Amino acid sequence: MPAAPSRVLSLIPPMTQLNTPYPSTAYLTGFLRSRGVHAAQADLALALILELLSRPGLQAVRAGIDALPERSGLVQGFVDTFDDYLATIEPTLAFLQGRDATLAHRIASRGLLPEGPRFATLEDYADASDAEAGGDTLAWAFGALGVQDRARHLATLYLNDIADVLKAAVDPRFEFVRYAESLAMSQPSFDPLAAALAAPPNLVDGTLRRLTLQALAQHRPSVVLLSVPFPGAAYSAFRIAQAIKAHDPAIVTVLGGGWVNTELRELKEPRVFDFFDFVTLDAGERPLLALLDHLQGRRSAQRLVRTYLRPAGSGEVRYVNFAEPEVAFDDVGTPTWDGLPLDRYLSLLDMLNPMHRLWSDGRWNKLTVAHGCYWKKCSFCDVSLDYIARYDAATAQTLCDRIEAIVAETGQTGFHFVDEAAPPKSLKALAAEIRRRRLAISWWGNIRFEKTFTPQLCHELADSGCIAISGGLEVASDRLLALMKKGVSVDQVARVTRGFSQAGVLVHAYLMYGFPTQTVQDTVDALELVRQLFVNGCLQSGFWHRFTCTVHSPVGLDPAAYGVTLVPQPVSTFGRNDIGFVDPTGTDHDALGAGLKKALYNYMHGIGLEDDVRVWFPFTVPKTKVARRRIERALAGP
Repeated sequence: MPAAPSRVLSLIPPMTQLNTPYPSTAYLTGFLRSRGVHAAQADLALALILELLSRPGLQAVRAGIDALPERSGLVQGFVDTFDDYLATIEPTLAFLQGRDATLAHRIASRGLLPEGPRFATLEDYADASDAEAGGDTLAWAFGALGVQDRARHLATLYLNDIADVLKAAVDPRFEFVRYAESLAMSQPSFDPLAAALAAPPNLVDGTLRRLTLQALAQHRPSVVLLSVPFPGAAYSAFRIAQAIKAHDPAIVTVLGGGWVNTELRELKEPRVFDFFDFVTLDAGERPLLALLDHLQGRRSAQRLVRTYLRPAGSGEVRYVNFAEPEVAFDDVGTPTWDGLPLDRYLSLLDMLNPMHRLWSDGRWNKLTVAHGCYWKKCSFCDVSLDYIARYDAATAQTLCDRIEAIVAETGQTGFHFVDEAAPPKSLKALAAEIRRRRLAISWWGNIRFEKTFTPQLCHELADSGCIAISGGLEVASDRLLALMKKGVSVDQVARVTRGFSQAGVLVHAYLMYGFPTQTVQDTVDALELVRQLFVNGCLQSGFWHRFTCTVHSPVGLDPAAYGVTLVPQPVSTFGRNDIGFVDPTGTDHDALGAGLKKALYNYMHGIGLEDDVRVWFPFTVPKTKVARRRIERALAGP
């Protein structure tokens, strides 16, 4: 007798973004429904935070603190002002959810919310405040009319103070984003995670278990999918699976997502399957269809696709990858946010970086223009993995159909295109179709700063609703850009970014330091070029990232080609991704990082743009070899 049709529940585990749903469950739910599968979704990351940051949640935290043998100064400060936190937590959440905008005036006055250690960061702006706004720190940061922005930033600091108390008094691994990250980030052994999962549950664990059981009762699934995009969501995903198996071992649990796709490609640890029945790799559509067929008795385990399992009676992990074609990107269906509480997400304002605030401020519909990367050559990127290597674009008509359906469902017109690098040909066609249909939307995303983005195309994209663009300038050195096979030059980046800026589009540059063979001179010269890009109106935002070598990147696969040697790694039965390397140049990149970030922070606020770049470093560095008008001449060229 055939098994009953599967009822699939996709869960977002803590922690991911709090301002908008992580899109993986929306993609999978939309796809499965398009194939006639009964599919639902829930965001346990948001649910957990809203439960902890409620009056009963804070009271439970306080009860736990009262049982502690001793308290830190941070925790004692929370206890001393507990009544203020209890009185303000629910109104503050209502404000951040957009349900009580008028509260902004009281929050912005700094007379309503209790202020803990996180508010000391406001003093970081004091110098700029004195120079730019007569001493009013927040007026300098947000402008005279930015009451809502001021209030959101203050409310975010207030929530961060509470998160610090949770970390100090309840769970030392707790964070809003990188929750228990060290247990799962490039972790060769499952032992640390296993020990954490075997420990008695704390308040956070118990709350997550209760929310998990509520979701099971509401949706009655036979299959639960847990999508883990980052190491900081892995621990809670295992805790959720643990709760499910204790409640009903017959419910099939499946693990997938970006963390799995990059870190667990050599999985040999059988204990993972005490929590999960199956672990799938890469794009989930084809593996899930095969798995659901298998659960219905229509397919043997030998015909699963990109799936790890531990066969019954066996103590060993087995990987099965029956060859079948991928589901075309045009055919994956339209993401759906049905079932997610879109009115309860928190519009936070954590960082004053103009681009980073888009990540946390406001709810964006996340959509992909194309699967994979059309360039797939960059030396630092995981070009050997499916999410980069397999390029498959949808038509402009299909994308616009999806946009219209999502707007109709959510009532919200903001889109974040989450591609690694959105292809210019597809963006041009999409912009034309958006304008033809007269869709009034706003969108932003990531690109390569390649010459295809002419000033004319920049204006076409702006006319279609493009408000911001990010792209990799990386090391801002023609030698190193060539070594990393970026396919762009500094002069080309200057012209493309200027074109977007002149079209009214905010431009953010991803910057990198610590790439193989990068010297102190390279770093100083890169900072000088960044300074000139800000001076000439090419950039409005940026962020320096420390280069990390992964085992799936060209540097990790062929380190000798980049002049480095890899640090020997222990044998891994669990996670493997980031890997150390030895660079013969011996540059102390960590020492340079603080100066790079300080300089960039000031440049974004128009400060220090005429200063010698050496002033940002507390030690002697060489004078730049870059001509003072290098970018100006590049912009004047063809």
